[in-house]
Amino acid sequence: MRAYNFSAGPSTLPLDVLEEAQREFLDFSGTGMSVTEISHRNKAFSQIVEEGERLLRELLHIPEDYAVLFVQGGASTQFAAVPLNLMHNGKADYIVTGNFAKKAFEEGKIYGDAACVASSADKTYTYIPDLKNVPFRDGTDYVHICSNNTIFGTRYIEFPETKATLVADMSSEILSREIDVNKFGVIYAGAQKNLAPAGVTIVIAKRSLIQSPLPLCPTMLQWKVQDENGSLYNTPPCFSIYMAVLVLRKFKKEGGIKAINEINEYKAGLLYDFIDNSSFYTNSVVKKYRSIMNVPFVTPSAEQDESFLKGAAKEGLVSLKGHRLVGGMRASIYNAMPVEGVKALIAYMKKFEKDNA
Repeated sequence: MRAYNFSAGPSTLPLDVLEEAQREFLDFSGTGMSVTEISHRNKAFSQIVEEGERLLRELLHIPEDYAVLFVQGGASTQFAAVPLNLMHNGKADYIVTGNFAKKAFEEGKIYGDAACVASSADKTYTYIPDLKNVPFRDGTDYVHICSNNTIFGTRYIEFPETKATLVADMSSEILSREIDVNKFGVIYAGAQKNLAPAGVTIVIAKRSLIQSPLPLCPTMLQWKVQDENGSLYNTPPCFSIYMAVLVLRKFKKEGGIKAINEINEYKAGLLYDFIDNSSFYTNSVVKKYRSIMNVPFVTPSAEQDESFLKGAAKEGLVSLKGHRLVGGMRASIYNAMPVEGVKALIAYMKKFEKDNA
């Protein structure tokens, strides 16, 4: 029996996608080789990369003047790649709404005048700052945000209007809701939460912004080089890209991002409604800014939290432990988490509350 995996990443993948990969694992596209063995220069694999770009463009309505890249190193590597490709005036603004937004800000400070112009740290990152009153500075190269907070469970419901290029880390919500790519100069996302196994990172960047990386930018971090080489400058994370394409095919078949978002809203609604109507469980995020991807919650005590987690694991509800910074529990209900998984979690939560309240 497969467990319901609520991990924040690497996260659950669609069962039918895993089964498809299993069926062709030893013989990819009639090559007589596994996709883990095939050369990235093989035509069969280059077609996979091309299909991945095509599907991302279709699903997210990405204009042709944006590069779509498959790179390595995770979103954390892009914390450095952003300033190294964009910080021409040596100045950038960051909105810090959680742990990864803070890490991106700290990385930005290495390369220039990076400023935290707004933060929700004063209330343990349980809200998004008022975007209408953010004191953005003049002359900045870009404004950086993390659109969904994996650890603390918040998300932007609207995005800041800025004169400077808007850059967004969308690792924990990519492809979960419809966005207007044109509002952003750069979007990047580690794929291991909502799209594929760990290893590949998606970068969507307006080509006019990436033609002149800083002189100290390593070749491997130059988006221009990756774009000119079709994400094949060196050996890419082949298996992760292949798995991403299988998932993207499924998303298209099932109705695209609009249909996915409707299911995600429904799943999150079920869980939040149960928590809100419980006198036992608590979610501390301001309702307006609640993430539909990551739902943190606690029982009345740390001891009961621990008991909850042990009991959940016995029921096949795994990886529910909250991040070490906040404790408690966290249910990551990404695109691939079925409605049945959320309902099974709620059923267990009801039983645990009845037995321990």
